Amino acid sequence: MKVQLFIPCFVDQLYPQTAFNMVKVLEKACCEVEYNTNQTCCGQPAFNAGFVDDCRAVAQKFLNDFNSPDYIVAPSASCAGFVRNYYPKVFDNSSKHNQAKETGKRLYEFTEFLTDVLKIENFGASLHTKATYHDSCAALRECKIKTGPRNLLNHVEGLELIEMQDNETCCGFGGTFSVKFDDISTAMADQKINNALATGASAIISTDLSCLMQLDGVIKNKKAALQTLHIADVLASGWE
Repeated sequence: MKVQLFIPCFVDQLYPQTAFNMVKVLEKACCEVEYNTNQTCCGQPAFNAGFVDDCRAVAQKFLNDFNSPDYIVAPSASCAGFVRNYYPKVFDNSSKHNQAKETGKRLYEFTEFLTDVLKIENFGASLHTKATYHDSCAALRECKIKTGPRNLLNHVEGLELIEMQDNETCCGFGGTFSVKFDDISTAMADQKINNALATGASAIISTDLSCLMQLDGVIKNKKAALQTLHIADVLASGWE
């Protein structure tokens, strides 16, 4: 099966190893992975800031870059959810409307692709630690992802997964929300971290590095004994 990678801007710039680990897992599942080096952003930051015309220009490039019948896989439910749910609105009443809808149907968040398309949950990973899982708002509410990541993690040898209180509550990132309302954003992240620490876990795992980036900043400020892990990094652990 041929798969096109969509690597969001912040993953490309700040967490490239997660992208490489996603490739490792997909190739272990016998996927032929391709990466279009011309790709840029999905346009979500511009859209959220109210610059719809600028977003449309970036989104048009996205449609051109991924204009093939292949599946598109991204390590971010936020970006996947934006393309699925908002591209049809961005291109409403235009010649690109149907292409936008069709592209959204081919785009999957990483864990969603593994469990719903490939139908694989056990990748032979091992990670001997105690962890808790954070449901990102985008994964849970925009992509309807809940059990898939947990099923994948339950097959990781040595990983003890413990649910924290209010695991569906927002981490406080919300893109520009964390900049415009930094005090509220930090308080929300602090509450999430305290709930994670209360489980005795040493790691927080999620599908979205945007959430983990937010949490990691507050964790370091608190000097808390907690690390953040994207699920692709977990699934690529313990094997070469």
